[in-house]
Amino acid sequence: MSVKSVATTCCPPFLRPALGRVQASPLATRMARGAFWSLAGAVVSRALGLAAFVVVARILGKAEYGRFGIIQSTVGMFGMFAGFGLGQTSTKYVAELREKAPDRAGRIMAMAGLVAMVTGALMAGALFVLAPWLATRTLAAPELAPLLRVGALILIFEAMNGAQTGALAGFEAFKTTAKINMWAGLASFPMMTLGVYWGGLTGCVWAYAANRTLNWLLNHMALRREARRAGVPFVLRGSRAELSILWRYSLPSMLSGVMVSPTIWVCNAMLVNQPGGYDQMGIFQATSTFQQILFFLGNTLSAPLLPLLANQIGRENARLDRVNMLSTWALGALPAVVLFGLPEMATLLFGKGFAGSQFTTTFLLMVFCSSVVIYKQGLARAMSAYGLMWWAMLSNLVWAGMLVGCTWLLVSRGAFGYSVAWAVAYALNTAMFFPLYVRKKLVPIETIVSLEAGLIWLMLILGMTLNFLHISFAWRLVSTPVIMAVVCWLFWRLLTRKQSQVKA
Repeated sequence: MSVKSVATTCCPPFLRPALGRVQASPLATRMARGAFWSLAGAVVSRALGLAAFVVVARILGKAEYGRFGIIQSTVGMFGMFAGFGLGQTSTKYVAELREKAPDRAGRIMAMAGLVAMVTGALMAGALFVLAPWLATRTLAAPELAPLLRVGALILIFEAMNGAQTGALAGFEAFKTTAKINMWAGLASFPMMTLGVYWGGLTGCVWAYAANRTLNWLLNHMALRREARRAGVPFVLRGSRAELSILWRYSLPSMLSGVMVSPTIWVCNAMLVNQPGGYDQMGIFQATSTFQQILFFLGNTLSAPLLPLLANQIGRENARLDRVNMLSTWALGALPAVVLFGLPEMATLLFGKGFAGSQFTTTFLLMVFCSSVVIYKQGLARAMSAYGLMWWAMLSNLVWAGMLVGCTWLLVSRGAFGYSVAWAVAYALNTAMFFPLYVRKKLVPIETIVSLEAGLIWLMLILGMTLNFLHISFAWRLVSTPVIMAVVCWLFWRLLTRKQSQVKA
């Protein structure tokens, strides 16, 4: 039975007119199909990943889980250089050129794969050599040096994974990607659980490396199949003519990403060097797990939307512009309302060792921060589709300076102060760049400046404030569905209101 027939059979009567409009639009059908398969594979993968990390946290405890978090952060920092923005480059150009110029799309795809292998190997070598110095001088944990060297292996495969998954997204091969995510997720749970059970922190890191290697192998085989199916030749011949793309798009994309992981790593290092720092890092890492869930919900729709936006360049589509902004924002904001209302769920998952007001307040601030980041995803996709990557780099550079400065001022307050720094940096950075989005006319203006948009932010702040005011669980249980209903209605108003003639 096909996805279309299942949707038609299971759709409630009051939603069938909307389903009919989706099925009547080729573009909406492509987006719905991509979103479905992206969500289907990612839900299984993330759910099993979350289960694995919860088990890892319970077995390792706060301090050891904090060490695992700083290892991931360090690998992520080097990984931004290793990836060189090639995943996003592959998505944009494969989506834009696979029909217009398949030979050129193939050259760019092959070039991206080769450059990813080279940059991955270079950064892996750098991490291997610098591991003892990093562990001793910056992390105050010399015993982590061998595990950082294991991270060098992870770097190589992560760099190649980025280029491959980007190309798969450019082909809109979301069903294929869903299957890969499902199998990688299914493998992740037993790998991580057995690794930490038998080898503690060391076994956990090696299990993570093995899982990323498996993921690369599955991506490699799938990309070859999709390229043959689309008639795109996977060859390097003539790719030298495409090297200018590395400067125009890949380099600013990489530099934009470079502002993220190293900045987070520097700020994490500030936290772990405080008294009781690894305990505080464990608290922050646990709350960040929920942040990653919200990012996952936003990224689920980012996968099909970026290639659709790139594929539609030169053809005005106001409806797609509106959906680009609102869809991921709604998928991040609505779960945030639930998490604001019921933060006790986080404590139940991670156990009594993470209980306390500090964990709860840190959790609430990180969920709010996530809502801001997910809102910005729509703006980031528009900038990426139109090739404005140098502007994206400038935005991230300003954010990096803000986060480092705020962390330096507040890190003495532990995980709570660190979470305040995150919320302040993201909120101020988003507000500062509103004039740019208006001037460049990237998105419908009402998704930035309107009564509905303002009220959505007000509802999110209200949901978070109820906990800060120590409102009882019973009242929060009653108010959460009310806030949820209001937010849903506001999003529907933004989606269905008369199309604006002005873009921001």
